[in-house]
Amino acid sequence: MKLGPILLAAGFAATAQGAAACEITARVSIIGNEFPAIQTVGAGAQACTGAEVRTNLTADHQQINLPGMQGNPAEYTSAVIANSSIVALMNADVIRPLDDLVEKHGAGLLRNQLITIDGQVMAVAFMANAQHLVYRADVLEHVGLEPPSSYEEMLEAAEAIRSAGIMDHPIGGAYAAGWNLAQEFVNMHLGFGGQFFVPGSAEPSVNSEAGVNALEMMKALSEYMNPDFLTHDSNATNAEFRAGNVALMNMWGSRAATLPTAEGVPPEVAAGFAIGGPLTVGGGDIPASTLWWDGWTVAKNIPDAEAESTFIALMHGIRPEILDDQEVATQAVWLIEGYEPTPAAEGVFDAAQAGTAPYPMLPYMGLMHTALGAELDDFMQGRESAEQALADVEAAYRAAAREAGYLQ
Repeated sequence: MKLGPILLAAGFAATAQGAAACEITARVSIIGNEFPAIQTVGAGAQACTGAEVRTNLTADHQQINLPGMQGNPAEYTSAVIANSSIVALMNADVIRPLDDLVEKHGAGLLRNQLITIDGQVMAVAFMANAQHLVYRADVLEHVGLEPPSSYEEMLEAAEAIRSAGIMDHPIGGAYAAGWNLAQEFVNMHLGFGGQFFVPGSAEPSVNSEAGVNALEMMKALSEYMNPDFLTHDSNATNAEFRAGNVALMNMWGSRAATLPTAEGVPPEVAAGFAIGGPLTVGGGDIPASTLWWDGWTVAKNIPDAEAESTFIALMHGIRPEILDDQEVATQAVWLIEGYEPTPAAEGVFDAAQAGTAPYPMLPYMGLMHTALGAELDDFMQGRESAEQALADVEAAYRAAAREAGYLQ
């Protein structure tokens, strides 16, 4: 697979494109995640007239999108995906190449928006993303510390905050068992220089020194988290920060931008809110994070009229004029013509400039992510050693990879 480049330029030259009315002729049904930038794109698509446009934006989208696109006709005409989740849709052959639709309706798309796999455009990207430091500058100032640049420094800061009696659980993290916990391991494992597979093969290689080190650092961080951390996804983690219960966390750029603006955020939280780059770990010089893009696809098992209407509606959802709304402009690092980075985008830009690795675009990485999400909570709860948990991950992955034909 060849992934189209993500170019995080300092800005893009705008072109004069009028906010033309959006007319479609056939149904559009969109499945995707629920964070603000995607909600904006979905609302823009729903502004089209002539046929019904439905959106199902939910944190459970990755459990729904593939089954919802496998029927004939597919329930969903588009899935909003990222560079991890597109792989499952490609493997199942449920999304169509977009080259003809790009040629007909894609005027104004930037080169870095065209996600090209095996020579065909398979998705249109509209934003870049990465996880990076979000912190309370006022709290760190109170304990006399600079913002951490490594996870080791985060632990030191957390201990200082707790010892000062400011917060009992100063670290937040999206460690919910399942996809979120697996993603935190992916970040940490890369930060320790780990590999997920034996080079050139689908054979797993996470039960390693890097894998053990990653789990031990995650466990150390969890000692400063809310005791219910294994139930905390991004929404719950952000709620803890907004409530003033958390001073340090690794959070998505797409979520961090709106943290201090939500209704009911205490003034001291909003005033102390600050963004930093991604953290390193273990003395490494590669961030313990991953670089992502989010974009949209078009289903294969639908009539051409629905495919065309879906493309038109989603193009309307990412038209440059949405950036005229300052609140929308701060929701993401938009890969849209005319975008100029805001202060809220600094963490994602820092991630790109620091050489953060893209999330692995391997056909079998989804199986590894699933196995990590299913097996790591036993270690985090103290029921297994790190080595046993990683052995369980590899066993679960091998079983799934054999069933899928990646391993013999």
